[in-house]
This record gives sequence, structure tokens and C-alpha cells, in this order.
Amino acid sequence: MRELVTIFISAVLVNNFVLYYFLGICPFLGVSSRLDSALGIGMATTFVMTMTALVTWPLNYYVLSADTGMGLPFLEYVIFIIVIASLVQFVEMFLRRFFHNLYRALGIYLPLITTNCAILGMALFMVLREYGYIETVVFGFSAGAGFTMVIVIMAGIREDIKYAPVPEIFKGAPITLITAGLLALAFMGFSGIIAP
Repeated sequence: MRELVTIFISAVLVNNFVLYYFLGICPFLGVSSRLDSALGIGMATTFVMTMTALVTWPLNYYVLSADTGMGLPFLEYVIFIIVIASLVQFVEMFLRRFFHNLYRALGIYLPLITTNCAILGMALFMVLREYGYIETVVFGFSAGAGFTMVIVIMAGIREDIKYAPVPEIFKGAPITLITAGLLALAFMGFSGIIAP
């Protein structure tokens, strides 16, 4: 149980995919201008990360692994990307059918979840760290929860910045990047909790 809590805290706060590994920056910067769309993309990403963990671990362990499977580790990237793309298509169809306003608000960033390197990174880290099945699922969920938390925090800050007296030269992308850097520095304070 302690191992699972450590994995959760590490993926959410200490080794956050966006602020520590700089994975998933495109949706982080692109969708974080409004709180509702940031929460939507965060929840969709969390779902895809969790489902990717659920599906890719058995595929890796029983099919791709040289020790327990058929010895096809060179197919890791291909298989993982196919799984991720399939899950994103499912999420896209679900949102289009039941949450059409959110589907329109997310726009181009919804299909970009397929190429979100944070999801592929999570699947590859799972293999490198040799997690068991339960550890992998916890890791996938917590990586998505950390992504959601950070993108929602960023969206809240960016909504407040709209009404702040920002100098003209810093408006737009510069203040967004400065804010992201300060947020990453703030999260570095959690590094004393659990060693990477």
C-alpha cells in the first residue's frame, strides 16, 4: 500500500509529467486559457492514461516482453500508439455524442491527445520502471490526475491574468510561458517529499 501511495504522490506532485518531464506541453499551453475546457481535456487525458495503463501492461507483459511474452519489444511504440489512438477515438465519439459543447470547446486539441507525449511517456515509464499491474494502473491514473491538476491551476491563473495589468510586451505567449515556469518552480518544492 505504501508503494502505491508513493507512486501516486510522485506522479501527481513530485514528478509531474508537465512540470517535471515537460511532456504534454501542447495541450497544457493550448487548452489552459479557459477553466471548463482545461478540466474537460484533463479528465479526457486522465481517462485515456488510465485505460492505456490497463491495456498496455498486459500487452507488454504477455506479448511484447522477452521474459514472459513472445519477445517482441521492438513493437512497443507501435502497439502503444495504436492503443492510445483507439482510446482517443472512443473518447472523441463519446464526447461528440453526449457532451457536444465540450467537444466543440476542445476543438483540435481533442484529437491531439493521440499525440500527447505524456500518455506515451506514461506507457514507456511503466515498462522502464517494471511496475506490476496494480502499480501501473495507479501510475496511469495519478499521472493523469497530475496533468489535470496542473492544467486546471494554469487555467485559473490565466483567467486571472486576463484582468491583470500585464505590460503589452508580455501579453499572450510570453506571460503564459513565464507563468508555466513559475508554476514548475513552485512544484519543485515538493521534490523533498519523495526522491525521484
